[in-house]
Amino acid sequence: MGKKKKKIVSTNKMIANNRKARHNFFIDDDLEVGIVLKGSEVKSLRAGEANIADSYADQKDGEIFLINSYIKEYDKANNFNHDARRPRKLLLHKKEITRLAAAVQRKGMTLVPLKLYFNGVNRVKLLIGICRGKKQHDKRATEKDRDWSRQKSRILKDAG
Repeated sequence: MGKKKKKIVSTNKMIANNRKARHNFFIDDDLEVGIVLKGSEVKSLRAGEANIADSYADQKDGEIFLINSYIKEYDKANNFNHDARRPRKLLLHKKEITRLAAAVQRKGMTLVPLKLYFNGVNRVKLLIGICRGKKQHDKRATEKDRDWSRQKSRILKDAG
C-alpha cells in the first residue's frame, strides 16, 4: 500500500498587514514570494511580532531584498538572536527579478510589501505589490468613491 498524502489546507495565518500601502499607492500587480529567515525570526513571527508598514523591496546585485522590515528579537534566543531591521533576501526566479527590476527602473514603480503570512504548509510568504505612488488628489478621490459605495450599500439595504 502507498503512503497517505497529507491534506494541505489553504488557510493563511496573517502575521503583518500593510494597510497604509493601499492608501498611498495604486497597486498594479502583486506577487507572492518567499523570504530567507533565521530560526529566531520564525519563532518571533509565530508570536506575531512583525511590522512591514515602513518597509520596501529593492534590487541589489541581481537579487531583491526587503529593506526596513521589523521583526522583533526573540527573547529566548540569547546569543543566536537576529538584528531586528536587517535586510532580508526575497526568493524569486531570475525572470521575475528582471521583470520587477525593469518595472522599477523604466516605469518608476515601487516594490511595496502588502502582507506577511504563513501559507498552508507553514512557510513564511510575503505578498509584494508593484505600485505607483498616489498624489493627494488621488487619495481624496479614492476616499470619496469608498464613502459613496458605502452609502449606496446602506441605501440599498434599507430600501430592499
